[in-house]
Amino acid sequence: MTTAARNDGGGGIGGILRRHAGFVPNPISRRSKTLTSRIRDAQVHISVCPYCAVGCSQRVYVKDGRIIDIEGNSESPINGGHLCPKGAATYQLLTNPNRPTRVLYRAPKSDHWEERPLDWAMDRIAGLVKQTRDRDFQETNGDGTRINRWESIGGIGGATLDNEENYLILKLFRNLGVVHLTNQARI
Repeated sequence: MTTAARNDGGGGIGGILRRHAGFVPNPISRRSKTLTSRIRDAQVHISVCPYCAVGCSQRVYVKDGRIIDIEGNSESPINGGHLCPKGAATYQLLTNPNRPTRVLYRAPKSDHWEERPLDWAMDRIAGLVKQTRDRDFQETNGDGTRINRWESIGGIGGATLDNEENYLILKLFRNLGVVHLTNQARI
């Protein structure tokens, strides 16, 4: 018997493969036997990706009131479980410790930014919108025809909003009398 035959158990390379590839149980540590998926027992919520308005479906996994993972929804006819790089990074968008959580405000004629709470910013925006509308709203034109329009402000819908959010924003602006409206996504 040759040395090669003794080393491979008598079956050449086939003998080696038979003894080692797929027939020998893989060694599993005790720790490995107790591991479970991190999304096990998590609540799954179906959502829509916040980018581009294509409407890709996402599965959002929540445990203990905290989002633990976001992935593409394989049951979606739109994206079939696949997400673009931006959509795949949605989890990081939500959990990034560097994500701004306060509003940066620069007062008129100021040379620096100040941090303000979101509630303050929302109240300020609402107050300025009301003040501007009260000042510039036109109920009638020069002939006395009722026009109910407000031309000193415009509205732009964004691609990072879903269609329902853009629809509600459009509805709000139309009810305020805004006539200059567009949507950045053009869909």
